[in-house]
Amino acid sequence: MNTRNQHVHLFVKGASFACRFHVKSSYAGTNVRDGLESIDVVADIKTEKVVVLGGSGFVGSAICKAAVAKGIDVVSLSRSGRPTLPGSWVDQVTWVPGMFLFFPGDVFYANWDEVLPGATTVISTLGGFGNEEQMQRINGEANIVAVNAAKDYGVPKFILISVHEYNLPSFLLSSGYFTGKRKAESEVLSKYPSSGVVLRPGFIYGKRRVDGLEVPLDLVGEPWEKALGAVSNLIRPLSSLPGSDLVLASPVSVNDVALAVINAIGDDDVFGVLTIEQIKEAAAKVKI
Repeated sequence: MNTRNQHVHLFVKGASFACRFHVKSSYAGTNVRDGLESIDVVADIKTEKVVVLGGSGFVGSAICKAAVAKGIDVVSLSRSGRPTLPGSWVDQVTWVPGMFLFFPGDVFYANWDEVLPGATTVISTLGGFGNEEQMQRINGEANIVAVNAAKDYGVPKFILISVHEYNLPSFLLSSGYFTGKRKAESEVLSKYPSSGVVLRPGFIYGKRRVDGLEVPLDLVGEPWEKALGAVSNLIRPLSSLPGSDLVLASPVSVNDVALAVINAIGDDDVFGVLTIEQIKEAAAKVKI
């Protein structure tokens, strides 16, 4: 047997290595030693690249931070660009300022050529409050534009941060905030039937920065979540009462929302709508 070096190109997701190993060979020749052939393996790596819309915001920045911690290439597109947040992870995100202009027929402008080529997942945290027209546009139309842009650029996965389906009176659920979110959900699930993911959290808590000040939403959300968890069996019959979700729908940590997104990025079996409990379950898989 002749000893020879071969370079085998492997496509390995999210890792980088080069190694040497030995394999059995039936190739006959001279200078045979133990019937083994030396092979050098060089890995060409396919890495994840995610684009986070609204990445400098409360939920978006948590997603960016969690993705960086997992070695994922992260690009954020938001109005402000790079945020003033602590931590070395901020330096590992590509912060792209986007100009959001609300015009009839053109919800916002974004230079998609700058952020979408090569992306494997787009994550939208776009949303907000205002008058009816504003809420329809930012919660619905802006996300719909983003979904279609991602589809046009061949991005294989889209993840939307939406809102819990509260059991509120219909006149409240018909507001632009909720109807906009549901329109965006429909677009995601229509354009990405087997890879689109919609997260429906309720109240999201954590340390939120507003105008440079830190608002500790976790002081309310965390004990509230624990209290509901302790009496979940007792209060379950009350969940059918109209409006009860405002109190009984469990809050979710912003870190759990971020980890659930990370789980969805890496698991192709995750698609469709994730409820509050499913968000927590998905987050737990990444924590382990």
